[in-house]
Amino acid sequence: MLTITTASDCEITMTRVFDAPRDLLFQALTNLALLKRWFGIFSGWALAICEIDLRVGGAFRFVWRNQDGRSMSIHGFYREIVVPERIVHTESFDDYPSEALVTTVLTEQEGRTTLTTTSVYESKEVRDAVLKSNMEKGVKASYDNLDRLLQSMKNDNSRPQEGLG
Repeated sequence: MLTITTASDCEITMTRVFDAPRDLLFQALTNLALLKRWFGIFSGWALAICEIDLRVGGAFRFVWRNQDGRSMSIHGFYREIVVPERIVHTESFDDYPSEALVTTVLTEQEGRTTLTTTSVYESKEVRDAVLKSNMEKGVKASYDNLDRLLQSMKNDNSRPQEGLG
């Protein structure tokens, strides 16, 4: 179950527990082949461009397209990477004129991993605009896809052999 909270006027924190080990979840968050299978794929949207330079200072860019030809894109830079427990990056959507600082923390307990993502926005207005968008629907759908992917990887005992990013 996805939990969304707002600890301050500029923050959104999203939390979900996955029945998978932390290292597997970290791979799913950072491996291009795996990201293409779950991230932002819902209601006719598909990940058309997925680029990651997974290193401090490296950039990422994602572009989604839907069946109507509309697109949505996001980009940013990595500020901190601690494998397999923490990723900090900036994030800018083309539709929003501001940048957020996003911290993702993975905490494992007894084979289950809590994914906590906190986004800090430049203002309450930007944070509220994000909350009013389809963000919750998209994150929930993506995390449901991620959960199915993690379960299939656990059941197959298959882990991708390609490197990070």
